[in-house]
Amino acid sequence: MRIERTTHAAVTRRGFLKSAGGLVLGFMLPVPGRAAAPAPNAFLHIAPDDTVTVMVDRLEFGQGVHTALPMLVAEELDADWSRVRAELAPAGDAYKDPLFGIQMTGSSISVAHSFTHYREIGARARAMLVAAAAERWQVAPASCTTSAGTVIGPGGRKARYGALADAAMKLPVPATVQLKDANDFQRIGKPTGRLDARAKSSGKQQFGIDFSLPGMKVAVVARPPVFGARVRSLDAARARAIKGVVDVVEVAAGSGGRGVAVIADGYWQAKQGRDALVIDWDTGAVDKLDSGRQLRDYRALAATPALAATSISAVYEFPYLAHAPMEPVNCVVDLHADRCSVWAGVQFQTFDQTAVAAAAGLKLTQVSLHTMMSGGGFGRRGVTTSDDLVEAVNVAKAYGRGPVKIIWSREDDIKGGYYRPAHVHKVDIGLDGNGDVVAWNHVIVGQAISTGTPFESVLIKNGVDSTTTEGIAEAYALPVKLTVHHPKANVPVLWWRGSASNHTAFVMETLVDEVAHAAGADPVAYRRKLLGDKRPRHVAALDLAVQKSGYGKKQLAEGRAWGVAVHGMSGSVVAYVVEASVEQGVPKLHKVTAGVHCNLAVNPLSIEAQVQGAVLAALGTTLPGAAITFRDGVVEQGNFNDYTVARLPDMPHVDVFIVPSTEPPTGMGEPGLPPLAPAFANAIFQLTGKRLRKLPFELG
Repeated sequence: MRIERTTHAAVTRRGFLKSAGGLVLGFMLPVPGRAAAPAPNAFLHIAPDDTVTVMVDRLEFGQGVHTALPMLVAEELDADWSRVRAELAPAGDAYKDPLFGIQMTGSSISVAHSFTHYREIGARARAMLVAAAAERWQVAPASCTTSAGTVIGPGGRKARYGALADAAMKLPVPATVQLKDANDFQRIGKPTGRLDARAKSSGKQQFGIDFSLPGMKVAVVARPPVFGARVRSLDAARARAIKGVVDVVEVAAGSGGRGVAVIADGYWQAKQGRDALVIDWDTGAVDKLDSGRQLRDYRALAATPALAATSISAVYEFPYLAHAPMEPVNCVVDLHADRCSVWAGVQFQTFDQTAVAAAAGLKLTQVSLHTMMSGGGFGRRGVTTSDDLVEAVNVAKAYGRGPVKIIWSREDDIKGGYYRPAHVHKVDIGLDGNGDVVAWNHVIVGQAISTGTPFESVLIKNGVDSTTTEGIAEAYALPVKLTVHHPKANVPVLWWRGSASNHTAFVMETLVDEVAHAAGADPVAYRRKLLGDKRPRHVAALDLAVQKSGYGKKQLAEGRAWGVAVHGMSGSVVAYVVEASVEQGVPKLHKVTAGVHCNLAVNPLSIEAQVQGAVLAALGTTLPGAAITFRDGVVEQGNFNDYTVARLPDMPHVDVFIVPSTEPPTGMGEPGLPPLAPAFANAIFQLTGKRLRKLPFELG
């Protein structure tokens, strides 16, 4: 069986560009509210040597799109996988998400939104190559087949794609193509090693922080200790005296206020120069957050009257979190009077290119934004204000004598803002005599991430930001009455891996576990009852994790206990069954069994890696010291010695199992994170009888 699909609008122009010979194919699907336009750049290049290069229109920062998207093209193209390569696409209209209308990476949408788009690219290229071969052999295209980068014709005639590319380039792009049925897939669904693995494991991969230009200088910026503060006075004499320092300039800081940039021949000289600056900061006009005071205020806002029939009353606390990717923020800016080029690992190319143009005083067409491979992000590189790029352009303008690379130190990164907001939840639950929930009063207090962003009109409804509430009562049949407070604070906030679900799932899954205990029910059976027949994918993921873990059947080692949680986001569901212990008062996670329902698994290896990484990241939120706190407006943490992240010795054994499906894929970048911490907490309760109400964990 084959499925015929057509584009939503006619292809009005061939997207061909000649580049050292070969076929280059590019087209753009129409976006709601925006007229279709021919793509100015290409998605696919087939070279005379048979190399197939696929342009990846997302940021690769560990999630695997550098392999998954080329797999989609290669499947329909019938390419020789050993000849497939990938490159990250620059900012451009052709690379805008076909559903969102902006070029971006986030919300676990890359594979889900590109599934049909990239397959059609491969199918169109294949059809054109077949047509070129058929014309050469004077046979009907229907008499030809393809395999491993070769067109095969009647009588066993063969032609490699590279030899046909130039001829295929001259043919029209077909408006209608047939896509393979899932049962015919040869590449999709098969565990596939990552195209970037060798370069990254050998140290040859060039990340944004590695990029350089001839004559380039390096800058570091002294940013105000309190967000929005300004420079009252500056003494830069000692900084200027350091060998290698070429300039010291005051600039507008990306996160507000003013900063001082030290520009030097290299990073170390620039950092030494910054350390030598004598700056008197004017903080009088900005609010100075204190974490203790904020927590008291949040708890007061959440303190709504309890239900008359309350059986469970709980207050949960979640701190600010820094993203802390391995590669801190950085970018290179080459600014001229009539053009600007930027190299950086960015998630929101559309917003970033626009922000650079505005900061540089240039037209959008005068700005080239090159997407660089990035060493992690977890949301930090998806800032709609483009704070780091705008600040970098400000530095380049103030310097004015050539390209500049701006590098943030680890301390800059952790103190630099755009944190996961702090939250307080207060929940009062009423149970009847059968242990069924008859009332659930839920209050959330936390800053609204979407306020002031281009997403505000979509994500904030009736004053409530969905980036605060996502994951509440979306799966279980519960009578939830939800109240939300969005206080303001002088702290830039941003989505952090798992969006709202990284705190809402903890509340929901630990409380459902608590309700099950109060009802005298098994926590797995109780979840199945609440999920009913309206959430079959949740049930399938949960059942798979339970079955593979041996829950309820296997005898655990002495001192260990089971913990269970299941949560859905980005269209996918992840269920965890964990084994944990408490050793000398310290919780220890030993084993994690994951049941995953993400529909069609394009690359099972990437899904396994995403879940493993999410487990480690989520485990980090439970460890002592995993919190950003403020005193007198200043961030108290500065590096990994006082801001805890999980390390390899913390990593449990993780088994990942995927529910089979042929339905179009859903997202997997984030869904693995939210249910891990509650599953761990539920296991700790089984061992200690103590319900954990905050992250990071506190057993005392």
